[in-house]
Order: sequence, then C-alpha cells, then structure tokens
Amino acid sequence: MRPTAAAFAAGCAALVLSSVGSAAAFELSSPELKPNATIPEKNVYNGFGCKGDNISPALSWKDAPNGTKSFALMVHDPDAPTGGAGWWHWVVYNLPADTTSLPDGAGSVDGKNLPQGAAQQTTDFGVPGWGGPCPPAGDKPHRYVFTVYALKVDKLDIPAGASASFVGFMVNANALGKARLTAKYGLAK
Repeated sequence: MRPTAAAFAAGCAALVLSSVGSAAAFELSSPELKPNATIPEKNVYNGFGCKGDNISPALSWKDAPNGTKSFALMVHDPDAPTGGAGWWHWVVYNLPADTTSLPDGAGSVDGKNLPQGAAQQTTDFGVPGWGGPCPPAGDKPHRYVFTVYALKVDKLDIPAGASASFVGFMVNANALGKARLTAKYGLAK
C-alpha cells in the first residue's frame, strides 16, 4: 500500500520538527551576570551619581545558528526615562564568526580588547564602548538586556556617525538568531 500525499507530507513535517526540536538553543551567558539578578558594582557606570568601575562584563555564547558569518552585541535599558527610546549601553558589531566570548573589560572606549575587525558604535553616553548601568536614584531597578545576534553577513557597512538605533536596524535586518540575558540594577534614593 502506498502512502497518500497527505500522509507523506505529515511524516516529512514530523521529521523536520523533530530535528529542529533537537537542535541546541542559541545561548548567552556570563560568569558575572545571572538572569534577573543585580549587576555587580564593578560593571556600573562611574558618573551621574553612580560610583562603579564601568568595566564591561565577560560574556560568552554557544550554539549559534548554522550559517552565522558574524555577530553583534547590543545592550539596552528599556526602562530609561527617555520618552520610550530606552538607553543604549553598548553596541558592538562585526565580531568574527569564530568569536564565542568577550573578556571582562572588552568594552573599553579604544576597543583594544575586542577581536580584530570588531567595531563599537557611539552609545547614549556619547562615546563608543561600554557604559554601565546608572538609573535615576529611587527608580525601580532597571532591566539591562544583553543581546547577541548571529548575522548572515560577514560585515555590516555602518556609515560614520550612525546612531545606535541605525546599527540595531541593520543588525535585525541581517539576524539569523539571537540570544538574550537580562540583569537588573537600581539605586536607592
């Protein structure tokens, strides 16, 4: 007895779904940042009333989607009181495809601890590199969303002077997948 076209299609769909379900999920982690936990003082901004060391945290990722040709990392505070735009704390792109981690302090303004070819965009602090958390005193703790994107292109061509939002648009337009880690920080009044 020959299977019907519908039975054949259903069997193929089940096979595809089972192979997709068994693939490991793209994952972002940090030895310093735990999901939804408080960001350590060493990663906090030094200014605007905050007294941290402004050192970017170590990050690592694994199980990027097949076909990944580069990575981008974007750190955003959606709770910042900016009229809905949030606040960009770190924007890195053109990380080579063989990159699976960034060390503690990779977000220095000069970018000397980033992999060859990587670029940092100006953040909402007005300079490139890591700008740690520093929400207004008395606000509820803000969320800091670390997102690493697997990209389908080797390099993003970002014009000089482009905004972090422009980079975000280009990153999302070329994303194969993304992995997130959210941590929090707040200041008592």
